[in-house]
Amino acid sequence: MNDKIVTREDMLATARSQITLVDGSRAEEQLAQQALILDVREPAEFQAGHLPQAVNVPRGVLEFKVGNHPQLIDPQQAILIYCKNGGRSTLAAFTLKQMGFSQVEMLIGGFDGWSGPVHKIEVDPSIY
Repeated sequence: MNDKIVTREDMLATARSQITLVDGSRAEEQLAQQALILDVREPAEFQAGHLPQAVNVPRGVLEFKVGNHPQLIDPQQAILIYCKNGGRSTLAAFTLKQMGFSQVEMLIGGFDGWSGPVHKIEVDPSIY
């Protein structure tokens, strides 16, 4: 029996060692190449603003949506995943890799690192 509790930092470090981290330039390439842009934040966060063409599947239900969601059935598709600042998307990217998705990349800094004057975002029109 293991007496050590695995911390959030331990889990994130393990996940980071197994996933591909990408910057905004690579994310722009993924957008241009029609990769699946996967936002794993909560719906309210998504509605307030998200990367162009992003699909919202919250981290808490990701494992339950794989195979049932029309965007999450091809394990060979290119996926760019992000959250607010990188924690949830790190774990989500690791989970997708464990579930058999081979082309998963995670946006460093998440939405917080993306939004700003350099990169475009979309906002749900029902917000206004």
